[in-house]
Amino acid sequence: MLENPRSPRVRAVAKLAKKAARVESGLFLLEGPQAVAEALTFRPQLVIELFATPSALERYGEIADAAAAADVEVEFVTEEVLDSMADTVTPQGFIAVCRQFPTAVKDVFAAGPKLVAILEEVRDPGNAGTIVRAADAAGADAVIFTGRTVDLYNPKVVRSSTGSIFHLPVAIGAELEDVLVRARAAGLTVLAADVKGDDLLAARNDGVLAGPTAWLFGNEARGLPAEQIELADRVVTVPIYGHAESMNLATAASVCLYESAFAQRSAHHG
Repeated sequence: MLENPRSPRVRAVAKLAKKAARVESGLFLLEGPQAVAEALTFRPQLVIELFATPSALERYGEIADAAAAADVEVEFVTEEVLDSMADTVTPQGFIAVCRQFPTAVKDVFAAGPKLVAILEEVRDPGNAGTIVRAADAAGADAVIFTGRTVDLYNPKVVRSSTGSIFHLPVAIGAELEDVLVRARAAGLTVLAADVKGDDLLAARNDGVLAGPTAWLFGNEARGLPAEQIELADRVVTVPIYGHAESMNLATAASVCLYESAFAQRSAHHG
């Protein structure tokens, strides 16, 4: 059992909360039973190390079984060691170290996607992770983080995705212009979500959402600049019918992605 919270091994894991250590090592931190279970189920080959308190492993027998099935050894640690490794205040008994596994942008479009989410300069980790989760839930084929967006492997992004980063391809670091050229070449219509756009209801009524679509979401505070809006085929806004001052980016993105999912499924089954 690992008992010394100041040991080099514990410090090496804790360092992965910092981007520089993630870039240098190609690894990232996974915290909590839900995320660890998703990794072991969907991408067990990525799990390099798995740490757990004895009581947590006892409480989550399915994680012990999944680790054994994937031939991943569980290393016991004290609560104090786990707290030293974790980025969160309550890691809930589990921490894993995983290999990063970004998808290449060209592979995203080579797969013939019907629904893609593109994040341009999304800076809030909670928003970015929640959009990955929403894209996964809506059956999107991929998510793309362009160069100015928060790091996919930031612990808060990983946590907010609640395991969805293991379910669908996520590409990182590409330039927006290149991504949009590839999207169009693959037959996708680029829809920019922005407050200056047409009402989403109009897009729903004229059938544009039923075709293959790449949704473009911009910065939380500033939205998309004019030159990027011009790169889109159409600009759409989620209307506010009540008195809310504005809508959280991740909430608006969820609405947009689901509108596309509904439209595409209706067209397919209709």
